[in-house]
Amino acid sequence: MSHRSPQQSPLRLALASTALVLSTFSVTHAAPPLAQTTSAATSALADDEFGHGHSPTGLTLQKIGSFAGGGSAASEINAYDKATRRLFVANGASLGVDILDLANPATPVKIGALDVSDIGGAVNSVATHNGLLAVAVESTPKTAPGKVAFYRASTLERLAVVTVGAQPDMLTFSRDGRRLVVANEGEPSSYGLPDSVDPEGSVSVIELRQVGARLRTKVRTADFTAFNSQIDALRAQGVRIYGPGATVAQDLEPEYVALDADGRTAYVVLQENNAIATVDLDRAKVTAIRALGLKDHRAAGQGLDPSDEDGGSDTNSGSPAIKIGNWPLHGMYLPDGLAAYKARGQTYLVTANEGDARADWPGFNEEVRIRAHCDKGLDRSAFPGATGDATDRLLMDSNLGRLRVTNTPNGNDNGKNAAGQCTKLWSYGARSFSIWRASDLQQVYDSGDELEQRTTNLPNAPFNSGHDNVTLDSRSPAKGPEPEGIAVGRFGKRTFAFIGLERVGGVMVYDISKPEAPSFETYINTRDGVAGDTGPEGLTLIPARQSPNGQALLVLSNEVSGTTAIYQINLSH
Repeated sequence: MSHRSPQQSPLRLALASTALVLSTFSVTHAAPPLAQTTSAATSALADDEFGHGHSPTGLTLQKIGSFAGGGSAASEINAYDKATRRLFVANGASLGVDILDLANPATPVKIGALDVSDIGGAVNSVATHNGLLAVAVESTPKTAPGKVAFYRASTLERLAVVTVGAQPDMLTFSRDGRRLVVANEGEPSSYGLPDSVDPEGSVSVIELRQVGARLRTKVRTADFTAFNSQIDALRAQGVRIYGPGATVAQDLEPEYVALDADGRTAYVVLQENNAIATVDLDRAKVTAIRALGLKDHRAAGQGLDPSDEDGGSDTNSGSPAIKIGNWPLHGMYLPDGLAAYKARGQTYLVTANEGDARADWPGFNEEVRIRAHCDKGLDRSAFPGATGDATDRLLMDSNLGRLRVTNTPNGNDNGKNAAGQCTKLWSYGARSFSIWRASDLQQVYDSGDELEQRTTNLPNAPFNSGHDNVTLDSRSPAKGPEPEGIAVGRFGKRTFAFIGLERVGGVMVYDISKPEAPSFETYINTRDGVAGDTGPEGLTLIPARQSPNGQALLVLSNEVSGTTAIYQINLSH
């Protein structure tokens, strides 16, 4: 059953941004030609065949292998190269890239590492295509322009290094490998301080050509400066522009990219802004910015558990309990992971609605608990039945008082009336995944409260526990299970979405062949209390035809445990 949630009208600004050419085609040194193999898993798109061409009657996941990378942050994003059967893993602990031999996926073996310290700081992402490895490297400081380095997957020879925008956070190849698209997040160093630096977010489009034995690159960057004059219109339509003193271009923070089947259009998540941008890759221009709207947690099937002290009734000192229900508040989708796929000739986008707050930088923190935020009570016109003062039962910790919300819904709006009473309550993330029609960003499905409902009775982790604890309800007043990463693949005539849950752990699988009516398929969680695989982040699907063992695989990077888990996708017919 589709959980269609009310939302604000999406925005489409048809004003194209400036395409800034950073360099002309540059030529690297001579090198042996790249191997002409089929596309590596990272660049295989959702509409490719990941199975053996037959439509399965069912699908399950079986963990067959794992690699421990060396503690927290040692496995964040991964990419697979078919020709060498190597897995490249972004290691946030070492700030480099681990290279694993995946010839036997049951026993991955580390055979080397890439050191990028000569061109920047941390590695944020990796991607592969036809024997070519691309590595996104954040600069030091992170507010400076970043780099993308290209390597030969077989020899690890560095073929080229290009400059992109600040903090390149995610990158992906087009199906034909002629383009690499990079989301440059451009986070600020701080807000309002004498040394504050807030770089502009942007999307880099790198054209790639192999001429003989040489790799040629050309970088164009689509920025958002042409939208600076549209700040009021953007805010009016629900795009969150709220960083203190920031322009539109500074405030927008590209997080994740998905490409359409022909590689000519990119869809870019602007996470903190609760929006998605559309980029014409041929022109390297942003052609639209659309707001995602809000999730109404009052609606049937759209509930949540908002407290870790809800074992009592109308109290500020309750105990943990599982209480998923409807509440008078709205959730900002604020997705992280994004995938694109086709159904019935149309392109659809799938988002993992993680949620994210600006709370990490000096000078600005939007995150606050409802009881503290609404210390003057709730506005009676916005919340019928409210008492209008701090004694309101909704503000008790056993109800909504513990839930974290934003104190800056948008612009200079603090969500309060002149008397200081709260007029709106917006929480972080929707605790769900959603499907949107790409052409106009209309939501056709949201999983509602299913992710919380399906994790209430796990044998290996309490409900809404964190990735570093086994405490019942600990994440309820934050973002719940926190869906973060997503991968989509077609098996015969059926298309499946694989959604990683960052906090409670594991991967949910849904059949999304019918965009308006997905169905749950399976769930696997291989954490063991605070041990095992915790903090899922990057997911990579490996098609059966490229897999070392001839079976489709799912590779999951677990950021908190630093483990890389290998799952075999077992299909029944």
